[in-house]
Amino acid sequence: MLMDANQAVLVIVDLQGRLMPAIHDAGLVLAQNLRLAKIARLLDVPVLGTEQNRQGLGPNVEEIAALCERTLHKTHFGACFDGLQDMLPAGRKQIVVTGCEAHVCMLQTAIGLLQLGYEVIIAIDAVGSRQAASRDAALARLDKLGAHLVTVEMLAFEWLRDCKHPRFREVLALIK
Repeated sequence: MLMDANQAVLVIVDLQGRLMPAIHDAGLVLAQNLRLAKIARLLDVPVLGTEQNRQGLGPNVEEIAALCERTLHKTHFGACFDGLQDMLPAGRKQIVVTGCEAHVCMLQTAIGLLQLGYEVIIAIDAVGSRQAASRDAALARLDKLGAHLVTVEMLAFEWLRDCKHPRFREVLALIK
């Protein structure tokens, strides 16, 4: 039941420059995604991004884009309709999903991954919507559908497993 860095992929959904100013607690959402992406990179967890209607919403925030190995440009709200599953590294079954908007693209992407048989993990402190109620409704729905709801810090320590992990101090510095 613990999250395993060797089985994980991080998918950051639509943290786009033109969208973020409208997101409730956008600064916190962005900070938590940056923290999680940096931790993932330290622990060799692949980091992928998505961008919804790039022409309308622009690219992902530069700091996020720099941490993503690949970015899927999509028009569907659910990234699986645009081929996200084809970007996922073979053999990795735990997909951590974060991003915006929680009740639209993040939700539909997570549901698509669940339908494909992946174990879906939602880092709840790294998702956002324009309204907190929409975010909360999306998380409640995903919980009922079988996604695991965790925090960035929970993920970090589960991925590390042991304070003797060679990257423990580097990850700890990102958490503090």
